[in-house]
Amino acid sequence: MAAPAPEPFAIAVPEDTLDDLRRRLGATRWPDAIGPDDWTSGAPLALVRALADHWRDGFDWRAQERALNAWPQLRVRLDDYDLHVIHARGTGPDPLPLVLTHGWPSSIHEFSKVLGPLTDPAAHGGDAADAFDVVIPAVPGYPFSRAPDRTGTWPEVPGLWRRLMTEVLGYPRFVAAGGDIGAIVTSALGAHHADVVDAIQLQAVFGDTTLHDPTLADDERTFLEQRAAWAQTEGGYAHQQATRPRTLAYGLSDSPAGLLAWILEKFHAWSDHGGDVLRSFTRDELLVTPTLYWAANAIGSSFRPYADTGEIVGDSAVPYVTVPVGVAVYPGDRPLPVRSYAERHYNVQRFTVLPRGGHFAALEAPEEWIEETRAFFRPVR
Repeated sequence: MAAPAPEPFAIAVPEDTLDDLRRRLGATRWPDAIGPDDWTSGAPLALVRALADHWRDGFDWRAQERALNAWPQLRVRLDDYDLHVIHARGTGPDPLPLVLTHGWPSSIHEFSKVLGPLTDPAAHGGDAADAFDVVIPAVPGYPFSRAPDRTGTWPEVPGLWRRLMTEVLGYPRFVAAGGDIGAIVTSALGAHHADVVDAIQLQAVFGDTTLHDPTLADDERTFLEQRAAWAQTEGGYAHQQATRPRTLAYGLSDSPAGLLAWILEKFHAWSDHGGDVLRSFTRDELLVTPTLYWAANAIGSSFRPYADTGEIVGDSAVPYVTVPVGVAVYPGDRPLPVRSYAERHYNVQRFTVLPRGGHFAALEAPEEWIEETRAFFRPVR
């Protein structure tokens, strides 16, 4: 059966939703600080309160909404999925179809700064030959993509992306890129859909090699030890989202301040800012994704990748990826991949350590992200 034709879509948050958001922010019951009001115990009370005040009184959501709606968007229905998709066609002699997949706690907004240079490089000081047709689907369960009311949806996402690109949008072949859980989707596209995927670019690498493997090189062993230590000290959010997602969702779906703190902590922990998250992101940039989650009531459903696997999804592995693979390493992200480990599991053709940026690199360091993405995909055009 042919996929139904996509429909035009625009984000339009009802005014009463925004009024309710502001009312709840104004009525927040704040916790007592435990010890110093710094990041050692989580998001600092003073910073969260300041951002919440700006969210309530200074943040112009309608301006952000207009900026997002400047890009062509679609509503795509595939089986029991209802996907929100940005589809921006490139301006150039032969734009390369590229599907970008965001991670958690992120959204389509992560790629807002790179869409112009990717689709129309000549208008941004680049070469028109580097143009892409850019497709950004919101991961099912994230704003405003609906996942079906059943378990086991996460492993279906790579197949959905294939159908979106080939059946709905009409691209016989394409390339893909992503970080975080988007890197898992992208890895699976390269592993299981190489007949239509020409190359993939990743900000994280995955594999089933463990510390017990006697063939590990020293740098691989260090990487796996760092990954295990990171899971122990930083992975509590993923364990909760994997094991008791509904319990967590009650509070985060009801309290915008709680939602803000939960997301803000990750933007701080995973970015390249020298201790001050406001050096990497403006206040408004930090508030767009929480607003999208709030408006769509999507924080609970965003836990699906964790709940479907019952584990920290970063430990997921896929078969060896034979298509050309580029790995972009940003210093603010953790744990930092090493080439030797990546080459065990991927056909690595390019491995670049960038000078700045972190987990949300396209938003935090768009110039570096754009140039690295262009450079990797040039040979496969």
